[in-house]
Amino acid sequence: MRREGREDPKDNDLFYTCSLIDYIARKTKNKRSDVVDFLGKDRVERIYELADVYHCDMIERVSQDFIDEARIPMGNFDNVGACRYAIPTYWDIGKVYKRLIKSVAETKNISIVDALIEVYHSFISAKIDDYNSSVYYENPSYIYESYMENKML
Repeated sequence: MRREGREDPKDNDLFYTCSLIDYIARKTKNKRSDVVDFLGKDRVERIYELADVYHCDMIERVSQDFIDEARIPMGNFDNVGACRYAIPTYWDIGKVYKRLIKSVAETKNISIVDALIEVYHSFISAKIDDYNSSVYYENPSYIYESYMENKML
């Protein structure tokens, strides 16, 4: 496999996919699991497979294309508006999810997209997306171990 840089290019594609999910969720005020459901597995796979192409365009336009295509409605989940502290960027949150999803996929020997769907539908997603807590900036191994134990340690 050809590598350019420190990471496998597919890791960067996962990072972009997770960041785009977070961007769409913020824009539409939906929970991240709901965005994944609206997009569906096929679209999430397409985003992941073509992330190197999508990232060349502005995330605003790419997100709007997927919002329109998947008919994602406006929700009422506003974790950004409810945040009392510094708000992490969608890139920051994308990195948190990328690390966790990659670890879950490797441990469970499942595809990245299956791990993505599983992680976004787990209890840890609500914890990561509570920007008034400290979970999103915790050590990746702590987040992973908590996920695997199905509770915060």
